[in-house]
Amino acid sequence: MEYAIRLKDYAPAPTAEQVEQEVNAYRQMASKNYNTDVYKFCYSSIDLTTLSCNDSVESVTAFARRCAEFYVDYPHIPNVASICVYPPFVETVGLAVDGTPMRITSVAGGFPSSQTFLEVKMLEVAMAIENGADEIDIVINVGKILSGAYDEAANEVEVLRSESEGAVLKTILETGALKTPDLIRKASLLSMEAGSDFIKTSTGKIDVAATPEAAVVMCHAIKDYYEKTGRKVGFKAAGGVRTAEDAALYYTIVEQILGEEWITTDLFRIGASSAANNILSSIEGKQIKYY
Repeated sequence: MEYAIRLKDYAPAPTAEQVEQEVNAYRQMASKNYNTDVYKFCYSSIDLTTLSCNDSVESVTAFARRCAEFYVDYPHIPNVASICVYPPFVETVGLAVDGTPMRITSVAGGFPSSQTFLEVKMLEVAMAIENGADEIDIVINVGKILSGAYDEAANEVEVLRSESEGAVLKTILETGALKTPDLIRKASLLSMEAGSDFIKTSTGKIDVAATPEAAVVMCHAIKDYYEKTGRKVGFKAAGGVRTAEDAALYYTIVEQILGEEWITTDLFRIGASSAANNILSSIEGKQIKYY
C-alpha cells in the first residue's frame, strides 16, 4: 500500500526551536503533577521490563513472580500494566503470573534493530502471540525511514499488524536515531496509518532514548491523526525514564497535548525497569527496592 502520499494530508513538523519552547513550558507545568495520585497512575502505566542478555527461565520466573506478589504486598497501589520480555520468555511469564490480571508484552520482529528478513519478523511476532503475548512491541525499520523508503517501512508495520491480530501493537520509532522533528513526525504518522495501536519512543538500546522533545512531536502527531481519523493511538515513553519526576513530565506532556482522555493505561505507557522502584519510593515516601 502507498503510505508516503498520506503524509501530504498533515501539516509539516514544528521546528526544533518550537519544540524546545514547548518542552520548557511543560517542564514548568510538570511540578503540579509531582503528587501521589499522578505517581500511582504512572506506576500503573509501566511495562515492567527485563531485556537482558543475562535473562534466563530462572531469572524471568523470579522477576514475574515478584511482580505478581505486588498485588498482595501493595494492595493500595495499582500494579504495573504489563511485564515486557523477549519472545522465548512469554510462556515463562504466563506460568508465573497465572491467576492474576497481569498482561504480557513481548518485543518481537527483530528487536532492537529490526534488521532481519520480514519473514523472520512475521514468524517471531506470530510465535510470541501463540505463546501468550497480549501486546507486541516492534521497531520500525529506521534505515528505511532515514533513506526515504517510507512506503517500505510502513508496509512492514502493516504486515506485522496483520500477524498480531488480537494483540496490542506498539511501534518503536527509535527517535534518538531519527533525531529531527520532521523524521519523528513522519515515522509517527506512517506507523499510525499502518495500524499501530501505540507509538513508542525508543528501544532503550542506543545512547539517546526517550526525550521530552520527541514526546511532544509524537503527541502532536497522535492528536492530528485522531482529528483526521477518529482513532485513538497510545503513546509510550521508554528508555531513560528513571525517576517519578521524569514520569510526571511525560504525563504532563500527554495531558496537555492529548487531554484527560489519554490518561489511561490503554493509551499511555512507560517502558521501564529502574523507574518502578523510584516511583514506588516516591509514592510511599521512603526508599524501596522492590525489584
